[in-house]
Amino acid sequence: MTLSDTLEAAALFVEMWSIYKVLVFALVSASSFTPVYALDFCQTTDPDCNSHDNIASNTQQSLHTFKSRWNMSAANLIQHLDQFTVSCKKLIDAFPIDEVDGNFVRTVKNCIFSKSIPTSLKGPLKLAAVSKDVIEGILDLDIAVTQSDDFLHYASGGRLLPGSIPLAHRYGGHQFGYWAGQLGDGRAHSLGQYINRKGEIWELQLKGSGKTPYSRSGDGRAVIRSSVREFLCSEAMHFLGVPTSRAASLIVSEEPVFRDQFYNGNVKTERGAVVLRLAKSWLRIGSLEILSHSGEIDLLRKLLNFVIDEHFPSINSNDPDKYLVLYTTVVNETAHLIAQWMSVGFTHGVCNTDNFSLLSITIDYGPFGFMESYDPNFVPNTSDDEGRYSIGAQANVGLFNLEKLLGALSPVLSNKQQREAKIILKGYVDIYQMRIHQIFKAKLGLLDEEENDGYLIAFLLKMMEDTQSDFTMTFRQLSEASAEQLHNRDFTKMWALEDLSSHKHFSDWLNMYLLRLSRQPNDNDADRQDRMKTVNPRYVLRNWMAESAIRKTEMNDFSEVEQMHRVLSFPFVTQKTAEEAGYAARPPLWAKRLKVSCSS
Repeated sequence: MTLSDTLEAAALFVEMWSIYKVLVFALVSASSFTPVYALDFCQTTDPDCNSHDNIASNTQQSLHTFKSRWNMSAANLIQHLDQFTVSCKKLIDAFPIDEVDGNFVRTVKNCIFSKSIPTSLKGPLKLAAVSKDVIEGILDLDIAVTQSDDFLHYASGGRLLPGSIPLAHRYGGHQFGYWAGQLGDGRAHSLGQYINRKGEIWELQLKGSGKTPYSRSGDGRAVIRSSVREFLCSEAMHFLGVPTSRAASLIVSEEPVFRDQFYNGNVKTERGAVVLRLAKSWLRIGSLEILSHSGEIDLLRKLLNFVIDEHFPSINSNDPDKYLVLYTTVVNETAHLIAQWMSVGFTHGVCNTDNFSLLSITIDYGPFGFMESYDPNFVPNTSDDEGRYSIGAQANVGLFNLEKLLGALSPVLSNKQQREAKIILKGYVDIYQMRIHQIFKAKLGLLDEEENDGYLIAFLLKMMEDTQSDFTMTFRQLSEASAEQLHNRDFTKMWALEDLSSHKHFSDWLNMYLLRLSRQPNDNDADRQDRMKTVNPRYVLRNWMAESAIRKTEMNDFSEVEQMHRVLSFPFVTQKTAEEAGYAARPPLWAKRLKVSCSS
């Protein structure tokens, strides 16, 4: 090696390490600390040590399972919707309700919810999509009930389920970094809670079901394009192993809805749609912020106590530090959630505090996008002119949102607890970085820990950025390629690896990678491939795929949204239908021209 080669290699090492710290983690470094009331989190590099992140066990399905899930027995399932009952009692009994009735827009004080009746969609109504996994697996309903007229009306807001007292939630939030005041459910109605046969409590909510007191200047409706995206993505994220709200059904109508999609004065007539979605809770950081900003501190305590009692049973309700422990938990889980987003290239698009769940699940799918070519500056939302919510900024935005959560909690924390909470917040960086390191090691099939693992990851990401290699398929094809194929650079039909191999340093990286794999004791190539396939999906909801399903749905052809839903329910399994549809192929040229915005 010549002196110039040595200097070039040294410079490359420095650049790669910088990339690792900046692009992968997208965070400024934090001083080391000892967390107060810190929860247990992965101290090892074992990718399976985090219980809520068991992607492999939850999503890697055999073909037998693939076939059997869709032929689930209807035994013990509810056959008629009049037997399906929800309850709003727990929420109504726990909190004061808005004293003013009616869906007219107003400033609301001293409550968590307002009663609000959905507005029926104008027919005819059509069932565009349904999730059997949700309908049968969560709601205990026979899938056959979804084919009835009753279901169309119940799931679109035309009729109320037995026991339902529809509620709209009052919350505030920081939007694009600035306090926006009262926001709330402007087009969503919570129908009530359902306790299923597993003992799980799920809160059912309609999105696009009409005006509420929080609609501001909106019409309370959602259009087909945004509703298809929400339905498909919430289900896709679940099967990717990412904590998320769920979607039960998508109903479309002929009701005209007027939207200026790109805020350029070009108003178009679209059609209204409603998604029936579910979550263990729809409470978010903004739920606490509005109470703190309004000085409603007693109600803030009441809501915090409710959240702890209902959703964090490991926290002792008599512990004088319970709010601090809750904060620690949310910091920890938020770091894990964003790391999981990054692992599949998911960009939320609008990470405002009113869109960040207190339960650290993904909610409120709007102008999201799955990154195609690896680019830390990828921004799916055309409304985000400054790139505040780019994929590489998501971890920092999580930190910002947690700072705002701490601000909302400050009135119920002592001075000592506030100081401890600030120390806990500093720990977010370390938790996130540790989890990102674990996840990307797993994506490369690396076992144990070696000193240069971070460099190996950073080197790969830098090459992917330089060659604009596809994020999803680069990792998937590394999973599918045998060591012999990698050694021989036999990338036939592996388009992403062909792109990557054009980098001038690819051979250097590949040699390092193969050497690293060769040092793994008690491991073989087949095991390595199988292990990697459980964490590197072959299919994600690319924007061009969603757009294709939207166009057909707008013409009342629901075949593609159904097909896509089936495929994305098994993202780690190669499927003939998906391959024929090109879901793992190089994206079409027209995909680069697609735009999504906050207009929905």
